Amino acid sequence: MDKPALTELNLHPVLKKRWSPRSFQAGRPVEPEKLERLFEAARWAPSSFNEQPWRFIVGRKGDETWDRIHASLAEFNRKWAHLAPVLVVSLGKKTYTKNGRDNKVFPYDVGASVAHMTFQAYSEGLVMHQMGGFDKDRVREAFGVPDDYEPKTAIAIGYQDEPERLIPEMEESERAPRSRKVLEELVFSKSFGNPVVFR
Repeated sequence: MDKPALTELNLHPVLKKRWSPRSFQAGRPVEPEKLERLFEAARWAPSSFNEQPWRFIVGRKGDETWDRIHASLAEFNRKWAHLAPVLVVSLGKKTYTKNGRDNKVFPYDVGASVAHMTFQAYSEGLVMHQMGGFDKDRVREAFGVPDDYEPKTAIAIGYQDEPERLIPEMEESERAPRSRKVLEELVFSKSFGNPVVFR
């Protein structure tokens, strides 16, 4: 099901197409070469001092890693994420490798890497849904995550399916139109809250 963004300006088709469905074709695995390209896209994201603080744990349905990631999800997310053939946890290194100092922007950099992944996924015909609802401590314990790394998001990846695969309240949400705040509420000049005038 397509839900293209109703943008006010002309954007790249991948940006217009991208959204976060919850319905996945459970029986259709993601080809290894496509999955590898997603992480290659993430690898080339920008980062502070080229630190590249992102790390990823990848599970494919049927393996122990997928099971452990799924078990860490919040109950609501487990109700639909069981359909996803790939589950991923993104993590970030909290300190700079070169000097051991706190990297205050590592969450921003991890987010940039996942954004790169997202756009590569949509160009490959895949979809992604990112989740904050998961147990970070459970992930730490399940995968032996070092103290210097922080789990940031869980991510479901696969091929989109029809909304009917979901329970009724989720199906309704899946079909709901997409919306965003207007630029005047988001982009300022001269002072905070004062909308920028582009033209």
